[in-house]
Amino acid sequence: MSCALLLLLMSLALAMPTGAAVEIQRPRGVPLSKRQFYEENKPFTCLDGSSTIPFDRVNDDYCDCRDGSDEPGTAACPNGSFHCTNAGFRPAFIPSSRINDGICDCCDTTDEYNSGVTCQNTCREMGRKERESLQIMAEITKEGFMLKQQLIHEAKRGQEDKQGKLTELQGSKKGLEEKVEALRTVKETAEDPEKAAKERHLKAWEGKYTGNHSLSDKVDTSTFETVWSSIKDKYLQSLICDPEFIWFCRNLEKEIGFDFGPSAEFAYLYSQCYELSTSEYIYRLCPFNRVSQKPKFGGSETNLGLWGQWAGPEDNLYSVMKYDHGQGCWQGPNRSTTVKLTCGKETVVTSTSEPSRCEYLMEFTTPAVCQEPASLDEVLHGHTEL
Repeated sequence: MSCALLLLLMSLALAMPTGAAVEIQRPRGVPLSKRQFYEENKPFTCLDGSSTIPFDRVNDDYCDCRDGSDEPGTAACPNGSFHCTNAGFRPAFIPSSRINDGICDCCDTTDEYNSGVTCQNTCREMGRKERESLQIMAEITKEGFMLKQQLIHEAKRGQEDKQGKLTELQGSKKGLEEKVEALRTVKETAEDPEKAAKERHLKAWEGKYTGNHSLSDKVDTSTFETVWSSIKDKYLQSLICDPEFIWFCRNLEKEIGFDFGPSAEFAYLYSQCYELSTSEYIYRLCPFNRVSQKPKFGGSETNLGLWGQWAGPEDNLYSVMKYDHGQGCWQGPNRSTTVKLTCGKETVVTSTSEPSRCEYLMEFTTPAVCQEPASLDEVLHGHTEL
């Protein structure tokens, strides 16, 4: 479960009554967390420490404190804020300028206490709907996390298979190279009589050799041919100096050593591509490779960035992918794309935008980013702030 979702659940829990709620008296607009600063029988000190005033000047519709803390329940201070308790939903703060302005901002209607406007308390209904939504999100997180465990298991098995294949190929290549080297020695040895005959023939023409200079000495390469034909796998023969084999081994080594997450949970994305079609373009994300954009009704493809690195915050590094060094913009920088990963049961590109010129933002859901969910019941068992 993401930190944002957890915080949202916790704030909602605080707004849910678990029994008979007891309202704690405090000046209008003051949150429970600051109740201790507002004691009726004592002078009030501005929260910024700028001044101390008699308590009866709190919420008297005149701004005495520079930080507006003496008027939490009126619109007197331009920089003040009003706390909506919103029992049954989430507490909130609104600018003090919205107090008694004829518009209901707090779902519990407390911001319009003296405007004459009739507001309906919608906090309970809003809380119910949000809890239902959070329950659905929690179920998605739970299922996504289970899928992630499968991905981790498959990635581990895949890595082991690839490492075994690479070791086998490297061993085969080394063995073949040694065998070919031995065959080359046999062939060169077999060719020695013919080389000697050619040398005698040449010297005879030059009058420097009077012995038998017959050119009948022939190379007996039967040994070479026999041994070479014993290597029946023609594919393995080609591997000895085949550049494609060399590339394959290097690519396999790169994949094995790639950073696919703490438990290689993102390995399944390698060599895959995912598309999102909009009214004008088809966006294509190939994780760990590139991002591109192509006009939907004809035209050339534009490179929006090549794989760069994981770029999430320190405590959630694998939540963001960065692709850079894409095709250059006209009189601008090279294109780049930031891909934000969110938890989901499916692997899909959900949205794309261009918040800044030549800088693209893509939303991508995958179970690989799902975290172990907290129990919804545990989070929702809290107390109401009144």
